[in-house]
Amino acid sequence: MGGLLVHGIPEFRLPRNTIQEAIQKVLDLGVKVELNREIGKNLELDELEREYEAILLAFGANISSKMNIDGEELNGVYGGNELLENENYPDFTGKNVAVIGGGNTAMDTARTINRKNAGKVTVIYRRARAQMPAEDEEVEAAMSEGVEFLFQNNIVKILGKDKVESIECIKTDLVKVEGDRERPVNIEGSNYNLKMDYVVMALGAKPQSSIIDKMNIKKTDKGYIEVDENQKTSREKVFACGDLIGAKSTVAWAARSGRDAAEKIIEYLK
Repeated sequence: MGGLLVHGIPEFRLPRNTIQEAIQKVLDLGVKVELNREIGKNLELDELEREYEAILLAFGANISSKMNIDGEELNGVYGGNELLENENYPDFTGKNVAVIGGGNTAMDTARTINRKNAGKVTVIYRRARAQMPAEDEEVEAAMSEGVEFLFQNNIVKILGKDKVESIECIKTDLVKVEGDRERPVNIEGSNYNLKMDYVVMALGAKPQSSIIDKMNIKKTDKGYIEVDENQKTSREKVFACGDLIGAKSTVAWAARSGRDAAEKIIEYLK
């Protein structure tokens, strides 16, 4: 139990005993837990609908987004979410590693890899430091630990024959767009290459579409589960919350979204 808290956030940032204490508080309320059950394998939504008056989907979004650039299929390119969750790390000793993104997952990934004796870990973010979605204390911690940052830089290509050998980057300029924050625009002719052994994509995550498709639930254009103002899905008894519906991607906001959904379910059952 614990999900992303256990399998996604490094222990140096979130001690496991803290998670276990939180889990125990939930169990002490009398909540029943069934482990090793997975939608589409040994559990079906139709079956749950027959047994329960309401169902809340809260299995998150942990499939790393891709940039769809040349070379992304090479050996040595990883998704940050999968890397942290599976803990199946290659040997980073003495290697150059690029982490692409500016959120907390990028910071967690960069700091974790840095602790595995990497030669140099570089975070590449296409906007300015002030626009990073990661918490300031996480960015400062990464910097103090030796992680390097390239702000207003974008990766346009990953180079190599069978595995990553280098990356092509381009500098960006920030252009103000009416009604929106400044957007990064590539500066023509500013391309340059960096020698690199590994590239980690930490640009956000999407829900596992194969699971959602098995449940025959309506999705948004961005692949999240579509809900109404009561967090109810296209299926009558089924609600959803957190990253599954595109809520702000932090543990705190996911928890808040779950609480809001629970309150809507209580109203629905009255």
